[in-house]
Amino acid sequence: MIQLQSISKSYPVGRNVTEVLKDIDLIIQQSEFAAIMGPSGSGKTTLMNIIGCLDHATSGSYYLNEKLVTGYSEKEVAHIRNRDIGFVFQQFHLLPRLSALQNVELPMIYAGIRKKERRQKARDALHQVGLSDYAVYAPNELSGGQKQRVAIARAIVNQPDLILADEPTGALDTTTGKQVMAHFKQLNKEGTTIIVVTHEPGIAGYADRVITIQDGLLLDGNDIGRSRETLT
Repeated sequence: MIQLQSISKSYPVGRNVTEVLKDIDLIIQQSEFAAIMGPSGSGKTTLMNIIGCLDHATSGSYYLNEKLVTGYSEKEVAHIRNRDIGFVFQQFHLLPRLSALQNVELPMIYAGIRKKERRQKARDALHQVGLSDYAVYAPNELSGGQKQRVAIARAIVNQPDLILADEPTGALDTTTGKQVMAHFKQLNKEGTTIIVVTHEPGIAGYADRVITIQDGLLLDGNDIGRSRETLT
């Protein structure tokens, strides 16, 4: 379960300070499928980066599975990112010199999993997204939808509790985008918590819950104030 308490994020810009997130209180339950929506510059990607331990809040507290992440060391945070969270991005972030199978193996290399085991797990993950026949293909030999499915396989190979997807269909055509979202829907049915960041209402429609953010503030009143109630 994700719990944010009074999370704020600001950046110095010259002599001024720009507030990107302002006193965010938010709970996302285990096995939820949530979409974070907002216009460009609203703070939705910054919010996702904090949830994904890719960035630190300026103030406030972040609990992941009832553990306070805010005070973790960088080594502990890196362990969470590798073991507990899977990431899917708009631009895929596949390494061009590696095959699809080798790209999927990467998180397990960082986790210290032996070659034989990680190779089998990578094959299983590619099978799960329908790409068993493309294991030896390089990224430049794959379509956009296939690249995104490789990225999903890489995200799920360590069986994380949480998958974060930042505009995962932004580089895809409509039909392929629907196929990718169907994969997320299936993963959610199997128990994985999914958070999708998007500005597209059609993509947000796949989620069971939509969280709206604008100018660094949550506009979904159902989310505000619930973190403190849960932790007290």
